[in-house]
Amino acid sequence: MNIVFLDADTIGSDIDLSSFEKLGNVTIYGFSTPDEMRRRITDADVIILNKMQANAYTLEKAARLKLICVTATGTNNLDKDYLKQRDIAWRNVAGYSTECVAQHTFAMLFYLLEKLPYYDNYVKSEAYVNNTTFTHFANIFHEINGMTWGIIGLGAIGQRVAQIASLFGCRIIYYSTSGSHNHEQYKRVSFEELLSQSDIVSVHAPLTDHTEGLLNRAAFQQMKKNAIFLNLGRGAIVVEQDLADALEAGELQAAGLDVLCEEPMCAGNPLRSIKDSTRLFITPHIAWAGAETRQRLMQTIWQQVDTFFHSP
Repeated sequence: MNIVFLDADTIGSDIDLSSFEKLGNVTIYGFSTPDEMRRRITDADVIILNKMQANAYTLEKAARLKLICVTATGTNNLDKDYLKQRDIAWRNVAGYSTECVAQHTFAMLFYLLEKLPYYDNYVKSEAYVNNTTFTHFANIFHEINGMTWGIIGLGAIGQRVAQIASLFGCRIIYYSTSGSHNHEQYKRVSFEELLSQSDIVSVHAPLTDHTEGLLNRAAFQQMKKNAIFLNLGRGAIVVEQDLADALEAGELQAAGLDVLCEEPMCAGNPLRSIKDSTRLFITPHIAWAGAETRQRLMQTIWQQVDTFFHSP
């Protein structure tokens, strides 16, 4: 069996892939262009990819291909109709990143809520040296105990965030982006109610026709001016120009983003102009990327390949 990794750089060089050699001949590429992909998979039985497009053009010469494994949950890079025509199976991985994304959600929240970049800079600027008082109150922050946390998308990650936020004393409400999800423990509200009632709004939803552009200027104007907004779902759920305008206008306190409409960040992204880290905190799509999380992901991929070829 020939196994080809096409964009292994997307899972990190620290992750040990040697176990795949037990399954067959392994070839690892850090990154591939579509043309390189065409040439590199001519003898592949299995290809493992993250962001590469699998379609009629890139797979045309892959005569032996039997299985595509996606090292992610999203599969919109797969032309599933074409794969069905070719009788090529595919697998993705769900649920592997719940703990890590929930953890990053709170890391982003506390960074913004407690004005940590301000206080870090205050101390490092030497202003705290020989100060007249032992503390410094210039940038006021608040406890989250008693706050309302609104969750957009109450799937596995959203539920884990809700569970942890409840332990901090938050009141949890949520908006179902599909319109059909009900949870007995948390209160489901309309989108408008969630925006107007929440002190913290976090997005943990997939990108669909219902969620694309959901957070626009009108939505931000319905939020509390002291609200903190977090997006750990998909970038295109937010209209980035509208978020930039809302932050500049003071229509919400701060925003934390781990996802953008275009990744890596493009030169024309309107959020680039906001340099105040107490108002905007962007991380480069790392919420899923804890070492244990990525190792768990690749263990699942290994099991998928093994099961596909060796299960009776």
